[in-house]
Amino acid sequence: MKVTEHLRNAKGKTLFSVEILPPLKGKGIQSIYDILDPIMDFKPAFVDVTYHREEYIYKKHPNGLLEKISMRKRPGTVGICAAIINHYKVDTVPHIICGGFSKEETENALIDLSFLGIDNVLLLRGDAIKSEQAFEPHPMGHHYALDLVQQVVSMNKGRYLDEDLKDVSPSSFCIGVAGYPEKHFEAPNLTKDLTFLKAKIDAGADYIVTQMFFDNQKYFDFVELCRKNNINVPIIPGIKPITSSKQLTVLPKIFHVDIPQGLIDAVEGCKSEKDVKQVGIEWCIQQSKELMAAGVPCLHYYTMGNADITCRIAEKVF
Repeated sequence: MKVTEHLRNAKGKTLFSVEILPPLKGKGIQSIYDILDPIMDFKPAFVDVTYHREEYIYKKHPNGLLEKISMRKRPGTVGICAAIINHYKVDTVPHIICGGFSKEETENALIDLSFLGIDNVLLLRGDAIKSEQAFEPHPMGHHYALDLVQQVVSMNKGRYLDEDLKDVSPSSFCIGVAGYPEKHFEAPNLTKDLTFLKAKIDAGADYIVTQMFFDNQKYFDFVELCRKNNINVPIIPGIKPITSSKQLTVLPKIFHVDIPQGLIDAVEGCKSEKDVKQVGIEWCIQQSKELMAAGVPCLHYYTMGNADITCRIAEKVF
């Protein structure tokens, strides 16, 4: 079932969903089941599975020469989505990214997803890898998430890269895209960032999932700005609890989000990391309750592989 169908069928009730990471290469599917087993008690409407692009390592040969090798540390998004559907009978949302993939590789991944009966995709540009100063697209790939949206919409209309194909079957993907309540860090300002977001919606995206935030007012203001700019699709808040004191500096650096002073004070007043985790959970519970009271369509939790914390929040909210 499509994410938008889940939202319509909920008839105003706030749904619960999660995002998980593929395991590191070499780990089995049981590592995913270990994370999701307790989460399933709260009946998530869908499960997002992230996609990770290649990184580069340099292998030194006996002659002293270095060989640049591309590798993916967390492969398996398509297979994991299929396994989750089969094991739990719950819908999945695989992430599709620009970085590291040609247009043809993207099309082939989408064909596989369509064959598996997966109805949803979340389309993202993706971030630069460690060896890049700025994001660099695949030479035969897409530069922006908008380009991905256009490719998927074309497939939904039965148009593939090979224009000579005949009697093709159109795909039927529900398309999600990312939104940034505090703007994407590369955008010059929030107004310009909303222009980019509106272009993705106008191209055919069906819903938005936001970057994490810790101040609900940021989300409420973002939704209001979207509506003023005729962005009228569902906007799902993505949230994550603080789980360690170092995240006060790490999260703003990586995700370019502000931490409210009240949360900073509470974390800095803790005597142990265990206390910090509890503060983060309680803050997230209050965030969740306020968002639910405001009638958000779904609460989407970034689990970062930690089922226990997600469950502790969900049991107080749902």
